[in-house]
Amino acid sequence: MAYVHVGTRLLLDGHGVVRRRGEACCSAVNRAQVSESGSRRASAPRVMRFRPCIDLHGGKVKQIVGGTLTDERGARPTTNFETELPPSHYAQMYCDDALPGGHVIMLGPGNEDAAIDALRAFPNGMHVGGGISPENAARYLDAGASHVIVTSYVFRDGQLDRSRLKQMVAAVGRERLVLDLSCKQRDGDYYVCTDRWQKWTSMKLCRDTFDDLAESCDEFLVHAAHVEGLRAGMDLGLVELLAEACPIDITYAGGARSLEDLDAVRVLARGRVDLTIGSALDIFGGQVKYSDAVAWQRAQELQAQE
Repeated sequence: MAYVHVGTRLLLDGHGVVRRRGEACCSAVNRAQVSESGSRRASAPRVMRFRPCIDLHGGKVKQIVGGTLTDERGARPTTNFETELPPSHYAQMYCDDALPGGHVIMLGPGNEDAAIDALRAFPNGMHVGGGISPENAARYLDAGASHVIVTSYVFRDGQLDRSRLKQMVAAVGRERLVLDLSCKQRDGDYYVCTDRWQKWTSMKLCRDTFDDLAESCDEFLVHAAHVEGLRAGMDLGLVELLAEACPIDITYAGGARSLEDLDAVRVLARGRVDLTIGSALDIFGGQVKYSDAVAWQRAQELQAQE
């Protein structure tokens, strides 16, 4: 299938509204679109989405090989891409191109101001994660985050801490919480890893896990940490598991390296799993044209309206 880029002057949003590039996409219509994410209770067929990302490390936008993140003194992660452009540059691009629901991830301390810079450029349009707790979540929501993403806070000693999960839900509300169940593979199964994917937990990704936690959040995010940033291909077994086991909206990230991967996920997951492409995009030094990914998204939305 060929995807025709919509050009640089006019854009068609997901509701069939044509607007000029540069006009704020966070109108009343698009704010409603952003807030519609969550459980699959809508009667209309779900449209798979390309979800953009902004990864922050040391206060800068970077793309990092996930398995190389460590807290060891003097250790540096393997970096695929780094730029002096501010995070708001990318967030504004996603806003202009009507791509809500992407994530801003703070990989370690020192990224708070950079994250807020991005969130303010796309009000109510992006999720933010990395060190989120009940004490600081309001700062990011007030800055414009539609959702906060949480992993490490709700785990303790490798186990889910239900009291902390309840505190998180009480602080922000289920409808504004995304649980990050990023994982690595071990002995044929997938286990959640926390603290920038360094620490294994006992939580296995399966239907029971998703059914249980879906009562406490609006969406899930799953990075396949064992392939993240390698540009060596997705873990399609994990994608299939997410499609079969998850009852609410979920985004897969890790290993995507071509535009065809969007179609592969759409077909394999039957539209139930969204996909993030990061380091493979040309805006992050990769080979996949960002404009082609935008055009792919517009094609999905137009097809759903037919």
